[in-house]
Amino acid sequence: MFTGIVETIGEITDLTQDAENLHIKVKSSLTPELKIDQSVAHNGVCLTVVALDGDEYVVTAIQETLDKSNLGELAVGSSVNLERAMKLGDRLDGHIVQGHVDQKGTCLAVTSMDGSWVFTFQYDPSFGNVTIEKGSITVNGVSLTVVNSKEREFSVAIIPYTYEHTTFHAIKAGTTVNLEFDVVGKYLKRLSQGYF
Repeated sequence: MFTGIVETIGEITDLTQDAENLHIKVKSSLTPELKIDQSVAHNGVCLTVVALDGDEYVVTAIQETLDKSNLGELAVGSSVNLERAMKLGDRLDGHIVQGHVDQKGTCLAVTSMDGSWVFTFQYDPSFGNVTIEKGSITVNGVSLTVVNSKEREFSVAIIPYTYEHTTFHAIKAGTTVNLEFDVVGKYLKRLSQGYF
């Protein structure tokens, strides 16, 4: 379980294909605090630490993960948003994030707003996901509030701190992102479909 509050940015230092799996080596300031079998969110995708080596660690993404996320588009030198699993009893500064990406989305536009930015994303509604005005959404692992909800797109407002301390500064029109829709909203939609 995560909160969507990114702790740091990691750098991809190696990518190794092994059948359908992708072994991802990440250099991060968090590495000394990690343990084998620990969960870490990478651009919002929960992956298990399988190896540690100095200031680098390795996680493995299976084909299902690569199909539903942007991790298959990573290259050596790419940056990823990182968050360790939340501790029970800590403040929940973001929202409840599972680290299970629902689908990919595409950035349609980035608008500068005199000190902040509005990012607009499009997604495929056939997966059954929805956003609501002032509801929660996770984009590349960052917990955000929806400011403009439409059937197949939404916008989020980004403050300077988030822009500078996450990979949002690298997102532009056409960039593929990972989307995790609000878990409460997903359950409510599923329950209402069963009754109507």
